[in-house]
Amino acid sequence: MPIQDTNKLWEDSLNELELEISKPNFNTWFKNTHITKEDRGTVSVGVPNEFVKEWLYSKYHKTILRALRNTESSIRSVEYVISKNKEKAIEGQNSTINEANSLPLHNLYVNKKDNLNPRYTFDTFIIGPFNELAYSAAQAIVKEPSIYNPLFIYGNTGLGKTHLIQAVGNALKEQNPDYKIYYVSSEKFSNDFVHAIQSNQRNLFKEKYKKYDILIMDDVQFLSGKEKTQEELFHLFNSLYDSHKQIMFSSDKHPNYIPGLEDRLKSRFSAGMIIDVTKPEYESRYAILQTKAQGFSEAIPGDVLEYIAKNVEGNVRELEGILNSLICQMRLKKRSVSIQELKNLIRNNIRPRRSVNIDEVVESIAKFYNTDPEIIYDKTRRKEIVKTRQIIMYILREDFNISYPMIGKRLGGRDHTTVIHSCTKIERELGVDSVLVQEIEQLRTILSG
Repeated sequence: MPIQDTNKLWEDSLNELELEISKPNFNTWFKNTHITKEDRGTVSVGVPNEFVKEWLYSKYHKTILRALRNTESSIRSVEYVISKNKEKAIEGQNSTINEANSLPLHNLYVNKKDNLNPRYTFDTFIIGPFNELAYSAAQAIVKEPSIYNPLFIYGNTGLGKTHLIQAVGNALKEQNPDYKIYYVSSEKFSNDFVHAIQSNQRNLFKEKYKKYDILIMDDVQFLSGKEKTQEELFHLFNSLYDSHKQIMFSSDKHPNYIPGLEDRLKSRFSAGMIIDVTKPEYESRYAILQTKAQGFSEAIPGDVLEYIAKNVEGNVRELEGILNSLICQMRLKKRSVSIQELKNLIRNNIRPRRSVNIDEVVESIAKFYNTDPEIIYDKTRRKEIVKTRQIIMYILREDFNISYPMIGKRLGGRDHTTVIHSCTKIERELGVDSVLVQEIEQLRTILSG
C-alpha cells in the first residue's frame, strides 16, 4: 500500500472504531494518533506517549487490528510507535501485535458475507431486568427460528440492541452453517436500493435480499421519510415472512413513534414481538461494572463500583467509559482515586441531565392518551384523567427529579401528599401491570426524543 494512502486507511478505520468505542474513550485514546507507515502488511500507528501506547496495546489492539483489516484485508499486524507528529517517529519503542499473540485472523474482522461481528455473542452479553425479556426472545429464536417474526427491539443508544440481534445471527450461524444470514443497517439497505435504481439493477437487489434465511436490520428509525425504500422493504418483508424466514429489527423508538414511517410497515412490525430495552437499574449497573472490572489487572474496590452504579444512571457505554477513565486515573496516579476525584471524573464524563419543560411533558403524555392537556390541570376526578395525571406526576418525579411540592404546584396547585400518593400508586401498579410498563417506556422514548 503506497504511503499516500495511509491517511485514508486510518481515517476509515477510525470511523469504524468510533462506532464500537464510547465517545469519551475514543476522544481520549485516539485523538492524536496516525499511521506513520505501512510495510508488507504491518501498520505502524503513531501515538503521543508511552502511556497511550501501552493502553492501546493492552485494551484495544484486537479491535484496532480488526478495524484495519475490515478496511484493508492485506493488513496482518500492527505496531505502535511514539510519534509527536506525522513526519517523525521515535525509533525503538514499538510493540508489535502479530498473529501469534492475537485472535485468529478469521475472528478479528466482520465477515463480509454476512456482516456479522464475531465479538457479539450471548457469552459476552450481560443480562439484567432491563433487557431480560429481549434476551429471552432472542434465545427463543435461536431454538426455533420464526417463533417471533418479526422480532423488533427498541431502546435508546448504548443499551446493547446491536449486540443482541447480532448474537442471534452468530448463534444461528454456528448451529446452522447452511443458513444464509445477513446483517445490514437501514442506511446501508437504503443506499443499496438507491444504487440499484441508478444502475438499473433493481431485480438483482430484490434477488439478493430475498435469498436470506435470516435478515437482521439495525436502526430502522433512519428509514423515516424514505418512501421508496420503505415500499421496497414492505415487499421484501412480505416475501420473507410468507416463506417463514426470520426477520429482526432494531430501532431507538417504538415503530409507532418513528416519524415518517408508513402505517403498513408499522402494521407488519406489530405482527411479531416488539420489546423495549431500558436503561439498566442499580443492580444491573453494578453487575455490569463488576463484569467489566474483571478485565483489568487493577483491583477496584466494591464501594467504588457501588458509587458509580448509584450515580451514573446512563447506558452501558457510559458505564464502560467511566470505568475506563477510572483505570486511566489509577494508572497515572499509581493509586486508588478518592471519592472526590471520582465525583469529578463522573461530572466531567457524563452529560448533564437535560432541563425539563413541565408543560411540554404534560402535553406529550396527554397527547399519548388522547387527552386535552388543559384538563390535566383541572380538579376533575374522571378516572381516565386521574390516571393520566398520576403517570405525569410519576415521570416528572422519577425521570426529571422534580420535587413533590413543585409537581403539585405546577399541576393545578395540588398538595405534595397527593403527588406522593400518585407516584406510589403508579410504582405499585408497574409491578403487576405489564401494559402500563410498556406505556411508560414508550413515553420515555417519546420524551427522550
